[in-house]
Amino acid sequence: MRAVGLPGAAAERRARRHYRLRGYRILGTNIRLAGVEVDLLCRRRGTIVFCEVKEKAGESYGDPLEMVDERKQNRLRRAAEAWLAQQPVHDQIVRFDVVAVRGGELERVENAF
Repeated sequence: MRAVGLPGAAAERRARRHYRLRGYRILGTNIRLAGVEVDLLCRRRGTIVFCEVKEKAGESYGDPLEMVDERKQNRLRRAAEAWLAQQPVHDQIVRFDVVAVRGGELERVENAF
């Protein structure tokens, strides 16, 4: 887990809380898999969620969702494959979410890619 004062830490804490309040079990945060850091890994029922959390301080820096480009998506898929290869359960639905924090507002995009 990142230290409290580092950029992104508050957004990641908010994302964890958001998922917990909706019945998700947090399996890990800031996990390194296949050389890729996964911000948040959680599960609810039979669905495993690999979540990327992005925050932007101001509009001049662009939208946080734009930061999860094709290259980042491929890296997250590779991380998911590595995690799933280590798990004994195979009948799971896998979903990739992106949580964007803009001006203090949190937006969760389910099945972002």
